[in-house]
Amino acid sequence: MLKLNVKNETSRLRAVVLGTAKSNGPTPSVEDAYDPKSLEHIKAGTYPLEEDMVKEMEAVAAVFKKYEVLVFRPEIIKDCNQIFTRDIAFVIDDKFVKANILPDREEEFTAIEHVWKQVPKEQRIKLPEHCHIEGGDVMLYNDHIFIGTYRGDDYSDYIIARTNMAAVEAMQELFPHKKIKSFDLRKSNTNPRENALHLDCCFQPVGKGKAILHKNGFLVEEEYNWLLNFFGKENVFEIDKEEMYNMNSNIFSISEDVVISEKNFSRLNTWLRNQGITVEEVPYAEIAKQEGLLRCSTLPLIRD
Repeated sequence: MLKLNVKNETSRLRAVVLGTAKSNGPTPSVEDAYDPKSLEHIKAGTYPLEEDMVKEMEAVAAVFKKYEVLVFRPEIIKDCNQIFTRDIAFVIDDKFVKANILPDREEEFTAIEHVWKQVPKEQRIKLPEHCHIEGGDVMLYNDHIFIGTYRGDDYSDYIIARTNMAAVEAMQELFPHKKIKSFDLRKSNTNPRENALHLDCCFQPVGKGKAILHKNGFLVEEEYNWLLNFFGKENVFEIDKEEMYNMNSNIFSISEDVVISEKNFSRLNTWLRNQGITVEEVPYAEIAKQEGLLRCSTLPLIRD
């Protein structure tokens, strides 16, 4: 049995589910795109190739091996995009929560059932059907849970609105001892530079009491300011629109002192090193074309 434990984004990682790019399937049609960035690359003929994405993910697997992290992988489903394991489930404390995701993606969860079954039954949580939530919107910070959402009445018009307020309320009932704070995110079906697909596309804690933040990802300025004040301006690395588009806030922490980051994030990686953090650089620019990066493709199970 797995002894789950995840309380934040930065404690020392011991076990993780890393997605897979194998048997990713053909380039989707324009109609089948789940987000505006994938759409942009489908139209431009620059959608990533399976062999390139497999190489990128293996580079991450090699970093996990170096740090002696136990790595689980999904079972391969033919012609299915299984890169983004963070969308389909997430761990809070010792609870494994199955996310309610887009119906088209339901089969992705079956591929990690071998992990799900290693968790005691009473620690496995399935939310009611009307509660939509994805792991990219759930950010842990010890006694706080930060959740990205979209509160607009036009929620159903947006394929990129992934977490609703019903889910936020359900999480508060499930974790009454936690302080839950939700953030209204900016959504666009068509413009990837104006779309925060998940909270981790515009915010992530890193190191000791520091954070990466992108102001325009938040619809309500007070909510952005709340985060800025929570961490303190001097501890926040503010990314611009282009850096947000390239997914600079979607890196992944192995510990407070070690992060995995994309090798082209030169400004961010320099700042991280200036904070005394070791940066393990990997190529991930092809996977980034699908509006997801390192945090999206990892599902932490155990942190010290």
